[in-house]
Amino acid sequence: MKKDTESRLLDKNTKPTSMRILVYDFLSSQEAALSLSEVESHFENADRTTIYRTLKTFEEKGIVHSIQENNTTKYKLCHDHCSESTHKDRHLHFYCKICKQTTCKEEISFPETLNTDFRIDEIRLFAKGICEHCLGSLQ
Repeated sequence: MKKDTESRLLDKNTKPTSMRILVYDFLSSQEAALSLSEVESHFENADRTTIYRTLKTFEEKGIVHSIQENNTTKYKLCHDHCSESTHKDRHLHFYCKICKQTTCKEEISFPETLNTDFRIDEIRLFAKGICEHCLGSLQ
């Protein structure tokens, strides 16, 4: 997997350092978006500042997108079609009130092109409720 990760980072004009490879591989194994603290807790001996800089670099390069959730920023790996200049992040971000996880619901999205006389640079779609897994365990 390391070689594949290195290639993905290089494709995004990002130097594949050891920490960047570790963070990328960790994020790629996660279904939910994670905060800096949640990423940091996975890397016990890593420096918080290094992890933060890694996530910010990934965001700048179109590798992750950030999700604002109350006063916390969470990060989720982007698809390959995101770039430094354009994040294709027009889908719903869903926070489950029971399991406390934020997931991307790509099946619910805002159209990429609209016939308007104004320009949309950023859209943030965020919803709170009960996810399908928690809802199923309630029944």
